Amino acid sequence: MRTPVIPVTKPFLPRREMLERYIDGIYERAWLTNNGPLVQKLTERLKHYLGVENLLLVANGTLALQIAYKTLGLTSTVNGPPPQAITTPFTFMATTSSLKWEGIDPVFVDIDRETWNLDPAGIASVITKRTKAIVPVHVFGNPCNVEEIHNIARKHNLKVIYDAAHSFGTTYRGECVLNWGDAATLSFHATKVFHTIEGGAVVFKRAQDLEYARKLINFGLPEGERREQAGINAKMNEFQAAMGLCVLDEMESNLLARKTAWEIYNEKLRDYVTFQSWANGASNNYAYFPVLLESRTKTEEVEEFMNQKGIFPRRYFHPSLDTVFSNSRSSYCPTSQDIANRVLCLPLYASAPAEKVVSALRESICKLEPGSSRGYE
Repeated sequence: MRTPVIPVTKPFLPRREMLERYIDGIYERAWLTNNGPLVQKLTERLKHYLGVENLLLVANGTLALQIAYKTLGLTSTVNGPPPQAITTPFTFMATTSSLKWEGIDPVFVDIDRETWNLDPAGIASVITKRTKAIVPVHVFGNPCNVEEIHNIARKHNLKVIYDAAHSFGTTYRGECVLNWGDAATLSFHATKVFHTIEGGAVVFKRAQDLEYARKLINFGLPEGERREQAGINAKMNEFQAAMGLCVLDEMESNLLARKTAWEIYNEKLRDYVTFQSWANGASNNYAYFPVLLESRTKTEEVEEFMNQKGIFPRRYFHPSLDTVFSNSRSSYCPTSQDIANRVLCLPLYASAPAEKVVSALRESICKLEPGSSRGYE
């Protein structure tokens, strides 16, 4: 009999009858896109749920980043060298590739060894006349040192755009973490805690930036006018919004189930692996459960052992991006490279069989560790 596969994540699927009701309404209205009523409804509900004001829904999380860069004036000009943005090498490829796509050179600063977020101590030394922004990532939903980044940006007159793809619902000192920076972007990909199958959002500090971005995502056209602007089609459609509304309706039960799995890992693995240090005063949205092993070799061996048992953790984020974008003005980032070589994200979703994952991980570590006296039952 074939062993059931345990992937690193599974999309949360809301009750089908809920989605069908929304789809029936879409068919009745025959309004499929162009800021339809479900997109408008989801926008308002998310603003209320998250505690934010200037939220714009878009087609995906990568476009959310690009729209934020364009709106805040970071993008390249025809004449002169390209602008630069200071960012982290320990992140998913989209953070950096979206910068490159917009003609912005990423400048990498190493990460903090405990939190795995961009280390503010390394920012000042790489600021140049070409530096326009800081683009930190709340890695695995763990808030950055937002106060220190804010102070540096204000001192040097830089924009701050947070890649908050992992941070849906995360709060810092009682406030939504999306309210920090000039903009923060979200991904609503199917693998995220909250999703619209594909989708994303930008949260702006200023209402005027929201209004400008609203034109950009609709080919640069203001409503009711035909004036040419440099825009793109980045709109969310009604079917995406319908899924989002259904997922949001069941958000609390989804989070509770994820929290249960997260707590099992946290309790039963602390003697076997190293955990990411969480920011003081920050909530956890139970989006990921990353662990560190003692070496790159051990990480690869444990991953292979678990794969043979039908369990598929993922090496998020490997490799460190300062080793990928070699043509960028990159600093050597040894901490990021070390963490990227040793990290594994464990399966985490509403129905994740956490006890089975714990047993396999313990067994793999003990069997691959000569002379180990630790049990794995």
